Amino acid sequence: MTDGNNPDSAPKPVKFYRGEGYHAEESIGFMMKRILSSISQTVEGRLCEPGSPTFPQWIPLAKLSQGHVTTVAELARECQLDTGAMTRLLDRLEAKDLVRRVRSQADRRVVNIELTDEGRAAAKDVPFYLAAVQNEYLAGFTQEEWEQLKGYLRRILDNAQTISARGETKNDDPGTP
Repeated sequence: MTDGNNPDSAPKPVKFYRGEGYHAEESIGFMMKRILSSISQTVEGRLCEPGSPTFPQWIPLAKLSQGHVTTVAELARECQLDTGAMTRLLDRLEAKDLVRRVRSQADRRVVNIELTDEGRAAAKDVPFYLAAVQNEYLAGFTQEEWEQLKGYLRRILDNAQTISARGETKNDDPGTP
């Protein structure tokens, strides 16, 4: 496993993919995106009754209810949204009376986010729906395979964080994956 804080500890790139004969549908990124999209649609279909939060709105509710974040900036980072998109999302959640923004008394530049009673009630069942849907997607996997899959995905995530830490945005050698 790599140390995401030390780019020098990253494993060397491999050449599993090559430009010639490359098929996007065989790429791990394409497959992961399709899986995530399918899971999102399934969860939204189970969670979202007319007038209730949409799947993208459930994500910040879940993060807030689990205590992962307290500020708008933290929530935007956790949800991988820019501040403008997060502001629009919070506007919709506030309109549904699920969250409220509260300016910090210690630092007026900081805006904290709190779940309302309605928001806490709405977020209460989210982990159960998420667990049920993910278990369906893992049908046929053994406990050992599930643990291996998580390990592989963590390794890919570690590599992604290492690349991000190095600030790489493009590959200088188009012949190298």
